[in-house]
Amino acid sequence: MDFRLTAEYEEIQKVCRRLAADFATRTAQHDRETSLPLENYAALKQAGVYGLTVPKELGGWGAGFLGWTLAAEELAQGCPTTALTFNMHVAAVEVVVDDPTVPPAAKQRVATLVVQEKKLIAAAISEPGTSSLIVGSTYVPAVQARRVAGGYALRGRKAFLSMIEGCDYVMVLAHPEEDTNPLASMLLLLPHPVPGQRVEEVWDTLGMRGTRSNNLILENCFVPEENLCLRTDNFFTLLDAAPTWGMGFSYTPVYLGVGVAAYRQACETLQKRVPRGFAQPLSYHPDIRRRVAEMSVDLEAARLLMYHAAWRFDTEGMTPATITALLRAKYFVGEAVARITRSALTACGAHALFKTSPLERLFRDGASAPIMPPSSDFCLSGVGALELGLEPTEMLPPLKVAG
Repeated sequence: MDFRLTAEYEEIQKVCRRLAADFATRTAQHDRETSLPLENYAALKQAGVYGLTVPKELGGWGAGFLGWTLAAEELAQGCPTTALTFNMHVAAVEVVVDDPTVPPAAKQRVATLVVQEKKLIAAAISEPGTSSLIVGSTYVPAVQARRVAGGYALRGRKAFLSMIEGCDYVMVLAHPEEDTNPLASMLLLLPHPVPGQRVEEVWDTLGMRGTRSNNLILENCFVPEENLCLRTDNFFTLLDAAPTWGMGFSYTPVYLGVGVAAYRQACETLQKRVPRGFAQPLSYHPDIRRRVAEMSVDLEAARLLMYHAAWRFDTEGMTPATITALLRAKYFVGEAVARITRSALTACGAHALFKTSPLERLFRDGASAPIMPPSSDFCLSGVGALELGLEPTEMLPPLKVAG
């Protein structure tokens, strides 16, 4: 593998690093107020980043998954909330433009909205009662799409709908009401706001507080026929067609950026803080050196695993080796970031526990790294099954099915 980044990738890093420096001036405020970073979305729009992963033939940057990985790592160092919510825009767009079964007209429509009209799209996939540990049953959509004159009427509830107040459209996963097949699914591009939508404010969380990932209640909300992007008889073909986005792997580099930010903040603090009565900063203490070394090893290993998985996807597609690499990366990044943020707090002492400390916020933001889909347990289960060559249909169900 050639570890050198192309000029295009370096430009992505440069642009996103500049944006992140600006985002960092407001991230504590958005965390404290649980407010959506609308000004950051405006900056991303102005920089043309909305079209980052849209293929070049459709007018975008064509950055691919490695390009998004580099962008997310940089953006998250300035504002993890912005990087995590913007990931949902990227995922919503890529699920459409990467799926070979989506009609070309639908791909072009989404690309035009994003690249030329600079519209922000949220992703409405999760619903109450789902679990990332059991993707095979709980993620089947329960929101119903009823056929009406000129389009569809949506009813139901979506959960974890990040940045709903700041988006222009919502990519909704729904079930066609008249279809008796429970796996039948539709992707519909829903304008926001329009009548029949209601936000239920439930977001009061440990970390990532500015994502405002509230519930969206749909009450006979109309979507025109031309906004249907895809209809399939099997929900899981959506995941198969765009797995890096549909299965949540695109979260991984966001948390990598959280780990980088915590590590750098800890090093800066430890190099400056001189205990009373001593002539050297805390960085000279042997316990501190050991902790910094452990964080450095974790961070570099996490970065290499993530970059390798993204490179493999862009060059080989979704092979078994790619799936394994993505699962390994998500597992290791999630666990490493949880360790790094905790160790940074410990190394920097009680002063790091104050709400005024960036490390306190990064610790809370990083706490969800092993939980975000695919969770650490799901990743390990997947890697084990792939490494052992197990046949999924021969494996016992994880839980007893109701009824």
